[in-house]
Amino acid sequence: QVQLVESGGGLVQAGGSLRLACAASGRIFSINTMGWYRQTPGKQRELVAAITSSGSTNYADSVKGRFTISRDNAKNTVYLQMNSLKPEDTAVYYCNTVIRPRPGDLPYNYWGQGTQVTVSS
Repeated sequence: QVQLVESGGGLVQAGGSLRLACAASGRIFSINTMGWYRQTPGKQRELVAAITSSGSTNYADSVKGRFTISRDNAKNTVYLQMNSLKPEDTAVYYCNTVIRPRPGDLPYNYWGQGTQVTVSS
C-alpha cells in the first residue's frame, strides 16, 4: 500500500506565502512524476504544477512566476512553494504521484487527501 500525506495548507492574506508538502510512504519501488492539482466547488480539478523524476517542471499559466515545485527524492516528498498568493488561488490542493510499487509493476496514480488553501483579500 502507498500513502500520501499532505501538509502546509491554511489561511493567508493576499500577497502572502504558503508551502505545501506531500510525503509518500509504503511500498514504493520508484516514483515518476509528482504534482499538485487544485479544485474549487463546481469546477474540474486542474493541474497546478508537476515535476518529473529528472527534475523537469511544468506549471499552469496562472501560477508561473509565483509558485515553485520541487522534490526530495530521498524523502519521497514533493513541495509547492506558493508566493504572491491571490484570492483566486483559494482551493483544495491535491498531491498526485505516479508510483511503481514493485519492480515489474505498472505505474499507478495515487492522490493525497487534499489540503485547503484559503487566500483572503
